[in-house]
Amino acid sequence: MFQINGNKPDFITKKKASAPATKSDSDESEPETKPSKSKKKSTANSSSMFQAGGDKEDKKKDKNNKDKEKNNRKKNAAKSDESDDEDTEIPRKKKGKGRKSKKDERPPSPEIEFDDLEEFVLQPAPQGITIKCKVMRDKRGMDRGFYPTYYLHLDNDKKVFLLAGRKRKRSATSNYLISIDATDLSRGGENFIGKLRSNLMGTKFTVFDNGLNPDRALRDMSNARQELAAIIYETNVLGFKGPRKMAVIIPGMDDDNERVPICPRTDNDNILMRYQNRQMDNLIELHNKTPVWNDDTTSYVLNFSGRVTQASVKNFQIVHSKDNSYIVMQFGRVADDVFTLDYNYPMCAVQAFAIALSSFDGKLACE
Repeated sequence: MFQINGNKPDFITKKKASAPATKSDSDESEPETKPSKSKKKSTANSSSMFQAGGDKEDKKKDKNNKDKEKNNRKKNAAKSDESDDEDTEIPRKKKGKGRKSKKDERPPSPEIEFDDLEEFVLQPAPQGITIKCKVMRDKRGMDRGFYPTYYLHLDNDKKVFLLAGRKRKRSATSNYLISIDATDLSRGGENFIGKLRSNLMGTKFTVFDNGLNPDRALRDMSNARQELAAIIYETNVLGFKGPRKMAVIIPGMDDDNERVPICPRTDNDNILMRYQNRQMDNLIELHNKTPVWNDDTTSYVLNFSGRVTQASVKNFQIVHSKDNSYIVMQFGRVADDVFTLDYNYPMCAVQAFAIALSSFDGKLACE
């Protein structure tokens, strides 16, 4: 899916603890667990899926990579299967504070070190490494007309801050500002890193970096903003209840595993219009993994491998149609205002965080 030729990243990683699989995707249903046989069976083959225009060579690249990575996958799968194959139920949440037992703890993120926060949140996740994060929703000030603030941290002992986001006031459409400073959420500040903007219906979103509007950019577009993603929620005009359906369009990756810049000069050439007209050059289409209905729990279920512990309509996993087992991103609730967010290559932190923010927005036509 994505080509794997790049050098190994300079990240420090530690072995992750395995945990039982958790499944949930409905506010009105109980989450369920289900055995998973091989959670990461195709990580090594994932690179070519995200290659810009790389469909013809996918099979050749996948075949060559299979033999090379076969032994490593077997070792990793064997360790994860020890816990993934267990049938367990999610423990009920107890009132009061207290330490969780080791069995109840979520698998932590690998230890990650970086020198430049702005560079880290915009670069794709290293291949073969899942960046595990936590999203905190701060509702303070809502009684005074303020919107909640969302914070993204690495989900490990250090809880390193990555991003903050908040909906802007007095905007014609939903407009979220994303910053690399937890206290500076101003549009003109030097910590502004990107934004999420919706259409009038709140069903389509575009993620931008911190570049300038094309109308104000230089003629060569060198300082123009890039579109990092588009999110499309399927409208539900008939009001049928069920899991949300969403598509995520992101720029493809070049031969050096770098994101292809998408800098449209007009709205007619942006990602949403190109997707609508099926002009998908240098674009990759992803979608949420369809939950499976379970008669025993009368709910839709997904396997989050212990990272999600509460049922919610906001819980989702993003995959490529060529390989539903490769989770590009997953997001789900673990407490009233706490969510886990995990992402893999080729997604970056800004893309993943913006997609999560879109799920918080009120979409009457999508419920």
